[in-house]
Amino acid sequence: MAHKKGQGSTRNGRDSPGQRRGIKVYAGEAVIPGNILVRQVGTRIHPGKNVGLGRDYTIYAMVAGTVKYETFRGDKHRVSVEPPAESATASDAAAAGS
Repeated sequence: MAHKKGQGSTRNGRDSPGQRRGIKVYAGEAVIPGNILVRQVGTRIHPGKNVGLGRDYTIYAMVAGTVKYETFRGDKHRVSVEPPAESATASDAAAAGS
């Protein structure tokens, strides 16, 4: 009789957790500075206006506003953050008044 119990396969059990990549904020949603918009490997989505690109290609908002995705140069994708319209008109009115 065997002196050890059967252990089954010992070559398994090394699955790593997912890295949670993808689009985190969709078009039309409001963001504040520092919000992560996209986690990706490489520039699948390029940075547009008012967003930053991290060392690991994470795209994040640099101003408060609304997220906008667009296509450019044929098949490339870009994400931007548009600041709210009332802050732009308030600064324009202040500039016109002085």
